[in-house]
Formats: sequence, structure tokens, C-alpha cells
Amino acid sequence: MEDQIKKIALNDLHVSLGGKMVPFAGFNMPVRYSSDNEEHLCVRNGVGVFDVSHMGEFFVEGPHALELIQKVTSNDASKLVVGQAQYSCFPNETGGIVDDLIVYKFSDEKYMLVVNASNIDKDWAWVNKYNTMGAKLTNASDEYSLFAVQGPKAIEAVQSLTPVNLTEVKFYHFTVGEFAGVKDVIISGTGYTGAGGFEIYVKNEDAEKVWKAIFEAGKDFDIKPIGLGARDTLRLEMGYCLYGNDITDTTSPIEAGLGWITKFTKDFTNSEAIKKHKEEGVSRKLVGFVMQERGIPRGHYPIVDAAGEIIGEVTSGTQSPSMGVGIGLGYVKTEFSKPGTEIFIQVRNKNLKAQVEKLPLLKG
Repeated sequence: MEDQIKKIALNDLHVSLGGKMVPFAGFNMPVRYSSDNEEHLCVRNGVGVFDVSHMGEFFVEGPHALELIQKVTSNDASKLVVGQAQYSCFPNETGGIVDDLIVYKFSDEKYMLVVNASNIDKDWAWVNKYNTMGAKLTNASDEYSLFAVQGPKAIEAVQSLTPVNLTEVKFYHFTVGEFAGVKDVIISGTGYTGAGGFEIYVKNEDAEKVWKAIFEAGKDFDIKPIGLGARDTLRLEMGYCLYGNDITDTTSPIEAGLGWITKFTKDFTNSEAIKKHKEEGVSRKLVGFVMQERGIPRGHYPIVDAAGEIIGEVTSGTQSPSMGVGIGLGYVKTEFSKPGTEIFIQVRNKNLKAQVEKLPLLKG
């Protein structure tokens, strides 16, 4: 089994930094270096760097590139301008989701799709299945490293490494430029933390040079390496979905609150059925909630009403380092989905009070 776990380019570097390595999505990944809480607050208040090189990158090129993307994704990629990125998902044929992804537009005939590590093979097969129009597809997942430099101090920590004015790289926009002396680096105003910052795509052969340069440039800002543990608590405070937990091949984009990335101005995989979900309503919805009593919600814990009747299930939960209380996401019957609604989470056979909240859960 060991030899089936893939290693990211900087695996040995993370081990030398004291990273606790765990198998995640088929890769050996650093889950933490110090403590999840410490790393979480480092990103919320300062700047930290995640090595998320396990993510997948597919290039879609040629005169039919947009046509293919429009067919397989739920969002309207025709609205993208060069240098813009878009959150989207691949709907499947049965009402669920193959994966969520980000679409990057480099030119009218060149796009990049960034997909989840656990779904690289599945997504690659899916996109190829629908490529009846002959777009040129390249799976570059094994060639790229990806560093997420996240936090309110991210810009000032790394601005010295690039001639690109980082304040001008807007949210969900990107540019290709020199970074840490390396040419053609993709510098993207994206991230999975809600704390601001960038994601830096570099070729594997330049990964170590760029990583070390980031830490050298950021040392006056107390920059730290951050593991997957804090990545999970940061994204949960924002209410960002995690594939495999909050969205799966059996959750509809409408149930998951992803109607905003589902555009019926075009035909896409299973769009008729999903349009029905939108028009007729769905019986359950994904909600964010905050515990009103002490307790930590975890995935698969039952959600019940005041009478103790099961109304849903927690999909992701944790103790929020920023808020100091239990928070989570879960599916509930639609009538319990309104912000302010009282629900109960079954934690070790106790029904603990929680309240449905509008996302993000971390306010301000």
C-alpha cells in the first residue's frame, strides 16, 4: 500500500520542517507542523503558506476549449475575461456533483481547470468522455506545485519577490509573471481560507527555490508553514464546501447552496434535471450552524429537531479557533434551513442546541 501513496515535490522538505505527514487524497501530505490552532490563527491574523501541490491541473486548449468547458461545468465560462478565474462544478448525470473546480482563462483558446486531488483520475475521465468536439486536453497535475500564501499580510510578505503589483491582482483574477526569479509563474488571487492572499503555481523543478524565497521574504512577517488541519478549520469558518464531505456525487448543486455557480443560460450535463431542482425546490439544504451549547460537531452526527426527530446530518464540523465555539455544515430538511432556526446536534447521544447561520460563519 505504501508505494501507492504519491509524494509531492517538496515531501522531504516538509519532513525536515517537522511536518506531521499523513496520507490524504492519495498523497503524503503535511497535516500540521505545530498545532492546528496556532497555524489557523497565524493565517487569520498574519501570513502562512500551504503546500497544496496535490491539487490537479488540466489544460483545455484549441478552438473548441470553451465549448467543452461550457458542456461539463455548471457556471457560465463565456463570461470570463482573460486573467479571470471562476468557481464552478462538474454536474454528473444523476443530479449530483463529480467535483468542484476553478476555471482559469488564459486566452480565448487556453484554459486551466484546477480540480481536487482525490478526484484527479475521475475528473480526467469525465472531461475526456465529453470531449466529442476535439478540444486539446493535457493533464499537467504531476508537473505543477501549488503554494497558497494566505492571510492579511500575504501581499506585503511576498511583494518583494515579484515585479507584479500584487495589490492589483483582484480576487478570483490571476496573472502570469516572474516570481522569486522564476519566469511564467501563475499568481492567482484565490484561496480556501477567506483570509486573503494568493495561490502560486510553479513547475516542480522550481518549487524548492520558490518555497524558500517565500519564507526568506516573509520572515519579518512571522510567516509559517501551515498544514491541512488548519486549512480545514479556516475553510469551515467561511462555509466553503469540501468535496467528499459537503458535496458528493449524490448532492445537487441546488441543495448544496451552489445555485450561484449554476447558470441555466446554457446547456450543460444534466442541466434540465438540475433546473427542475431550482424551480420545484429541494427537500434538503446545506446550512452552516453555530453551537449554542458546548460540544464539537463532527461529520455524520445526526441533526434533530426540538422533539428529537432526525432532520439531517452534519457533513463537516469542528471547534472554531477564531470564534471559540463549535461550528459546522450539514444538510437539513428545507423547512429548517432559514438563518436563526434552532436545531440540535446529537453529540454522544446528547442533543445539543445549535443555530442555523448565514455564511460565512466567521463574521467581519
